[in-house]
Amino acid sequence: MLAAPINPSDINMIQGNYGLLPKLPAVGGNEGVGQVVAVGSSVTGVKPGDWVIPANAGLGTWRTEAVFSEEALVGVPKDIPLPSAATLGVNPCTAYRMLVDFEQLQPGDCVIQNASNSGVGQAVIQIAAALGLRTINVVRDRPDIQKLTERLRNLGADHVITEEELRKHEMKNFLKDVPQPRLALNCVGGKSSTELLRHLAPGGTMVTYGGMAKQPVIASVGLLIFKDLKLRGFWLSQWKKDHSPDQFKELILTLCDLIRRGQLTAPACSQVPLQDYQRALEASTQPFVSSKQILTM
Repeated sequence: MLAAPINPSDINMIQGNYGLLPKLPAVGGNEGVGQVVAVGSSVTGVKPGDWVIPANAGLGTWRTEAVFSEEALVGVPKDIPLPSAATLGVNPCTAYRMLVDFEQLQPGDCVIQNASNSGVGQAVIQIAAALGLRTINVVRDRPDIQKLTERLRNLGADHVITEEELRKHEMKNFLKDVPQPRLALNCVGGKSSTELLRHLAPGGTMVTYGGMAKQPVIASVGLLIFKDLKLRGFWLSQWKKDHSPDQFKELILTLCDLIRRGQLTAPACSQVPLQDYQRALEASTQPFVSSKQILTM
């Protein structure tokens, strides 16, 4: 293994409240990049020196070395930055599929999302910009909100607003110059998701892929009846079950093209040696930390 990030879903898996739980004892970590050291005589898909990422969740990437079957891995090109390779298999894949699979969006159309500073959020901003889509990005208010707004704008965010601003009546005027979003991406739940729904265009879709607030999604009856909004869910592990390994490889190569063109960068990250994993785990569970912890081996 070369590098592996700490994602919220990794923590959920360890806590036992995730949709997929490995057999115990298990190794943590669902994402990362490794370099092949040696292969068995009947292996044809990878060779020593190749970079590889897990084909599915539950592989256990927080370790220095491992023996895996060829089918458990997907090769990735070595001409992309190491942090990009280490964070390629989960968040950018989720962002891309949600932008493409639920609404037939055209250049100039608008997407609204919460948790816009998350790994998925940052990928959504960049992939949307590459597809010619505009983004309204909702974040929690914080002391360094100006700095965060600037950072997300530099990634390609069109609008960055706080949860509090989104609730204000003036927001109607602010958003009247922007096409009403047909797609909302929800990683929070609770009041935040209700606000996203209020701003969706009639017939629009809200896709939930996380629940950071640990509160249910509440949709008013009026919004469902009179605006005919659709509530959907997305889980990358399920998408992989419904699609072939080749389709996942194709998705990875599409994202690698965006990385090479400079249209998709890794999230802001802090690289921490594996032996300091406790410090990295602690940092990853702090509120308002804008930096993803990446364990380096």
